[in-house]
Amino acid sequence: MQPNIDIADVLRRGFNLYKENITTLIIAGLLAMVISAATVGILAGPMLAGLVMITLGLADRKDPKPEVGDLFKGFTFFVPTLVFVILAVVAQLLGQAILKFLPVIGSLVSGLYAVSLNTVLMFVVFYIVDRKMDVVAAIQKSFETVKANFWIFLAINILAGVISALGVIACGIGVVVTAPIGAAILTVVYRDVHPIDTQDSATPTVN
Repeated sequence: MQPNIDIADVLRRGFNLYKENITTLIIAGLLAMVISAATVGILAGPMLAGLVMITLGLADRKDPKPEVGDLFKGFTFFVPTLVFVILAVVAQLLGQAILKFLPVIGSLVSGLYAVSLNTVLMFVVFYIVDRKMDVVAAIQKSFETVKANFWIFLAINILAGVISALGVIACGIGVVVTAPIGAAILTVVYRDVHPIDTQDSATPTVN
């Protein structure tokens, strides 16, 4: 039976996952941001993979419980996540640059394109880490998962992004605290779509 996606419930469970593991997620998130920035994004992929490994492990209640040091296990997926980050950045920058030339609505369409692209790709790193897929397969799978219920995933992705970015209000420092909440929310909805005890799950329906 296909699971239903309840946005309010996803947000609640995502926040609870974050709250129950706040110290681990804040420290891991801070390390991921610092290392990604210090390497000009070169290690952003492995850091994302490591953070996903931690949030999935916490959501799945793995024993032993994931720790901050598990962030560096993301280097296991160095090549596919690096390629993904490069492809995603190129696709976003190129698409936005082209769309901005549209008269009058160029900026609006460019912004919508960026948000839509991010939504379509929201599960790629999860598939690379959890399913050990290559980049192309992970991108295709993420697209297939999202497209059937695009609007519901778009709403979740936007809300997760807004919550993650709220820390900017505190001179940017608060992002360290709020960013991992977004990761926890995406982890919860990913597990709703693909429960740990199944090899594959159909794309969920929406209430």
